[in-house]
Amino acid sequence: MIPFIDLAAQQARLKPRIDAAIQKVLAHGAYVMGPEVRLFEEQLAAFGRARFALSCANGTDALALPLLAWEIGAGDAVFCPSFTFAATPEVVPWTGATPVFVDILPDTCNLDPGHLEASIEAVKAQGRLRPAAVIAVDLFGQPADYPAIAKICRRHGLKLLADSAQGFGCTLGGEQPLSWADAAATSFFPAKPLGCYGDGGAVLTDDAALAERIDSLRVHGKATASDVNGRPLAHDPKYLNTRIGMNSRLDTLQAAILIEKLAIFGEEIEQRQRVARRYSEGLAGHVLQVPQVIEGGLSTWAQYVIEHRDRDGLAEHLKAGGVPTAVYYPVPMHRQAPYAGFPTGPGGLPVSEAKSATVLALPMHPYLAADVQDRIIEGVRGYNG
Repeated sequence: MIPFIDLAAQQARLKPRIDAAIQKVLAHGAYVMGPEVRLFEEQLAAFGRARFALSCANGTDALALPLLAWEIGAGDAVFCPSFTFAATPEVVPWTGATPVFVDILPDTCNLDPGHLEASIEAVKAQGRLRPAAVIAVDLFGQPADYPAIAKICRRHGLKLLADSAQGFGCTLGGEQPLSWADAAATSFFPAKPLGCYGDGGAVLTDDAALAERIDSLRVHGKATASDVNGRPLAHDPKYLNTRIGMNSRLDTLQAAILIEKLAIFGEEIEQRQRVARRYSEGLAGHVLQVPQVIEGGLSTWAQYVIEHRDRDGLAEHLKAGGVPTAVYYPVPMHRQAPYAGFPTGPGGLPVSEAKSATVLALPMHPYLAADVQDRIIEGVRGYNG
């Protein structure tokens, strides 16, 4: 069976460096918030062109922390796509706020700015909720239409959070999502383009006050420099709790691994471009649609997702030939029981529902050999269902 994501190939390349990094952590014994965490945060901020990068326990917490820091809560509306992983809308009810589901564009599968604006106007007209924030998802690795989305957010006074769990490293016109967003969240789940060997996440921002509050929230609401306002502390600030927080820290071992992975991440993004181009050249005209990247956009290609009229039949055909596939996402969030009672934008979400029936992800990673990729392409082209 062809691996869907070949993590072993990357591990073999980095093994001596990762083994040495792990041994260094075992030797100094600072397993939580150790020196590698701070070093990784510095390097991550530099790569992401951010003033601040704050690591945390996972990508879901990375989405929740900015919302909590902005004090979004009951009576607030947070707009997000339904065609996404559960983590995107899941964090909104945690705060007491209400997710409002917005449709996607038919070409990129990312948030539709036109439907976003219509959804904001509808919520304002109803008067029940206060529009507070937008979560734009960099689906499958490519940036959302941030110039258009940010313009809408500024006009309506909404915070903008980039959900870059799949798309960290993506750019639009050479700029990272943080050029437009108030904060960007990412995930280091092993299958992500920049993944660790467990769970992990991070928030990037240029806002010093937001970074300070997130640093407090991720460590049980510990006191910050602003909280103590120059007063001397007799004890560790983590024992002076100035807000209700959470326990969301990146393990030092994971940070050490991520330092080594980040060192080759730019090269791997380039390799992903090669793999994606080869897929598109081989499959264009043989499927309903190959992925379309926004003009001026660079995708990190977390997934390579085609569309096919007989998606399930094609998946079975490929499986029989030893080619694994995955469906992202078979049921939009607004159609799932825990979220069905939350509002959707005017006219419903017809594009999200249509895409859920046709999308199919093929094996994708930087180390996909040409002969293996040819086998996958031939398998898709050979299906007559």
